[in-house]
Amino acid sequence: MPTINIRGVNLRYEIIGDTGPLATLITGGRRGYDEFIPLAEKVAAKGYRVLLHDRRNTGASDILMAADDVEEAVWADDLNALLETLGEIPAFIGGSSSGARTALMFGLRHPKSARGLLLLRVSGGAFAAERLPENYYEQFIRIAGKGGMEAICATPEYGERIVANPANRDRLMAMSAEAFIDIQTKLRDLFVAGADLPVFGVTQAQLNSIEIPTMVIPGNDRIHDSNSGRAVHAMIPGSEMHILPMEDQDVPVVPFEDWEAHEPEIASVLTDFMRQHDGSVVAA
Repeated sequence: MPTINIRGVNLRYEIIGDTGPLATLITGGRRGYDEFIPLAEKVAAKGYRVLLHDRRNTGASDILMAADDVEEAVWADDLNALLETLGEIPAFIGGSSSGARTALMFGLRHPKSARGLLLLRVSGGAFAAERLPENYYEQFIRIAGKGGMEAICATPEYGERIVANPANRDRLMAMSAEAFIDIQTKLRDLFVAGADLPVFGVTQAQLNSIEIPTMVIPGNDRIHDSNSGRAVHAMIPGSEMHILPMEDQDVPVVPFEDWEAHEPEIASVLTDFMRQHDGSVVAA
């Protein structure tokens, strides 16, 4: 797949589909975009193009760490620059979990670049606020403190990024453990500072200020509690919400691949919504 240098970082990306307006789909966690390929193909079959990309420090894109802002803000700015470089502004901006948080941040920071927001599996609530800082930052702070950067490279999470982009090992090993720990600690503190908000890092006033057309599809596990999606829908004026035919599960995370049976419905909901707001007539 092609890569492109955006703001000093090589980002892996792919556009699925040949014609129609562009939408982005951003995966959750720190995963590469591959899990969204089946859904992107279903959306493309309905007359849209879908941009998939690995955010910096995820998937096969470059690792370049800093702690000047929350990660979702950096990812949003990277995506806006990527869309500008590709000549694809405005676009529909969508994602799941941390990808949904990135889409929200994009809408707040770059509203003129967004035709609409597509928010899947919004994360929030007390359980997520306790679990996600450990998943994203705290475990790696401890590992680096005990075993240095060699131990970080040996973790499944960073090891996966090294396999996908071997130069990432050199980038990691060029950092001191102290610098890595400092960055991760600052990122954790930034994340935790927004943990009590309706969506991590996004205030109710900010959600109330969004004027971009928005579709919300709530999740169904403890990190992506359906109540979080309902709350965001209630706070974004004029937003729409679609509830999938599934029950909430008392488990930490339902993997996105377990939503495979619902992808045709999700694709129809997203494309019907986009068709209302892209000013074009697209055959279903």
